[in-house]
Amino acid sequence: MIQELKASYGHLFEDELINEILQVGTYKEVPEGFKLMEIGGYVKGMPLLVSGVIKVLREDKNGDELLLYYLEKGDTCSMTMTCCMGQTKSEIRAIAETDTKLIMVPVQKMEEWTAKYKSWRNFVFESYHNRLNELLQTLDSIAFDNMDERLLNYLKEKARVNDEQIINNTHQEIAYELHTSRVVVSRLLKKLENLGKIELHRNNIQIIDL
Repeated sequence: MIQELKASYGHLFEDELINEILQVGTYKEVPEGFKLMEIGGYVKGMPLLVSGVIKVLREDKNGDELLLYYLEKGDTCSMTMTCCMGQTKSEIRAIAETDTKLIMVPVQKMEEWTAKYKSWRNFVFESYHNRLNELLQTLDSIAFDNMDERLLNYLKEKARVNDEQIINNTHQEIAYELHTSRVVVSRLLKKLENLGKIELHRNNIQIIDL
């Protein structure tokens, strides 16, 4: 595990901090689809991603979801940090997009390291900055982009984070994450197929030219 941790965070953290993370952190391997965090739950630790991808979603009052952003290797979730530090309930849902390896850091160490290590403080501030930018991009997409553009960007990002040209999501699952209807998604996917950009199959979508 030490080699994986250094590969993901060695360029950010000094060896002393890496060693502390190894001493107090809890290593976890979770499968694709595993729910790491639920809305309304309390968070007792902060995840440091060693490998894999986690998707972070928001839910409206009707129970409909909206994909906010993805977390990848070397990332952490600033919303999780906020919940940990303030001991408040989570306002997001986090689900493993792929098989994922991570280290859970206990909340008391997060506070200690903020005072002790400049590299940790920089990492925390940078995480807040990156997640805020991603949230603004999501907001801009909803406010200013039409659904054609949103779907196209969704497919590109999905292919990128999974590092493959096959998207194993149903039209309904895509609709949930884009906060729209399955009928709209199916119509737009068919349009993309007619343009030669994707191929629709019974259980997946193959990217051809996006």
